[in-house]
Amino acid sequence: QLQLVESGGALVQPGGSLRLSCSVSGGTSDYYNIGWFRQAPGKEREGVSCISVPDGSTYLRDSVTGRFTISRDNAKNTFYLQMTSLKPEDTGVYYCAADIRNGPTMCLIGSLAPYDTWGQGTQVTVSS
Repeated sequence: QLQLVESGGALVQPGGSLRLSCSVSGGTSDYYNIGWFRQAPGKEREGVSCISVPDGSTYLRDSVTGRFTISRDNAKNTFYLQMTSLKPEDTGVYYCAADIRNGPTMCLIGSLAPYDTWGQGTQVTVSS
């Protein structure tokens, strides 16, 4: 059974950095997408970034481009979201999610629907 476990959330000052991890175990296929999403209090969950396996193509939402980077450690089957120049508006619970595919597919974060396995989330708070 596919399982995703996030870690790395913390309280950080504006301008600081964090690296979130998403450890993936269980039933994956040769083709899948991993997405990072976040949910601020009182707001809808929104896509932040995604990466496609195995080709490694990535996508970032405009508001984090140039500040966030998504990557993968193949040996550990762990995905990372490196976040720099953090802003208070980046505050929220960050989730990783998996979209298992039958073939190579560009990852998207405009909708939560394709992602059917989710982690428990990790809290990121950006505040002075």
